[in-house]
Amino acid sequence: MAQRSSHVASSQKALMLEMKSLQEEPVEGFKITLVEEADLYNWEVAIFGPPNTLYEGGYFKARIKFPIDYPYSPPAFRFLTKMWHPNIYENGDVCISILHPPVDDPQSGELPSERWNPTQNVRTILLSVISLLNEPNTFSPANVDASVMYRKWRDSKGKDREYAEIIRKQVLATKAEAERDGVKVPTTLAEYCVRTRAPPPDEGSDLFYDDYYDDEDLEDENDEDCCYDEDDSGNEES
Repeated sequence: MAQRSSHVASSQKALMLEMKSLQEEPVEGFKITLVEEADLYNWEVAIFGPPNTLYEGGYFKARIKFPIDYPYSPPAFRFLTKMWHPNIYENGDVCISILHPPVDDPQSGELPSERWNPTQNVRTILLSVISLLNEPNTFSPANVDASVMYRKWRDSKGKDREYAEIIRKQVLATKAEAERDGVKVPTTLAEYCVRTRAPPPDEGSDLFYDDYYDDEDLEDENDEDCCYDEDDSGNEES
């Protein structure tokens, strides 16, 4: 019981620090909020499709669910928006090395160093997800049909349009939800690179009191993108 309480206190502090950091320095193309103000373990993510890619103009929603022992165990990342992608399961779960526990699993084809470790954070997860959208890993796909279709599109240099057309229809379908949410989706590089700030918490909220934070607790963010063995490009052919 005492150990669980310790994990809760540690993970809550880590998550508050990360939320504060992401509010002060947002990741381009993302908007982060809490699903419920009193629950630090469930975050809502809005992802804007990067310009000059198949996902340009898209508005994709996802949830990040954190375990009690975060950051020692990885969170789960699930898209709420329907996604057709080699590394996204039908239920929206993202299959990516950085979200896998750091165990030795030779059959997975992943090295422990490619998996989650406590130095990772939400920022590195977001950068890895946007990289995965543009550069799918087709060696170990979560959606085999999407992987086969993506390879045909890529190898034909865009002449086989089946994969691109499915993504285009999904992007168009997100526009209605963006309008309902009152969100203006960036469509140019200049708009996309303007970092989206999350609204500040209510003054009455006790989740983000500045007094909670100690300067010595703040650590440098790891901003490196996740690397993939295969250089599959998701950029749309010109």
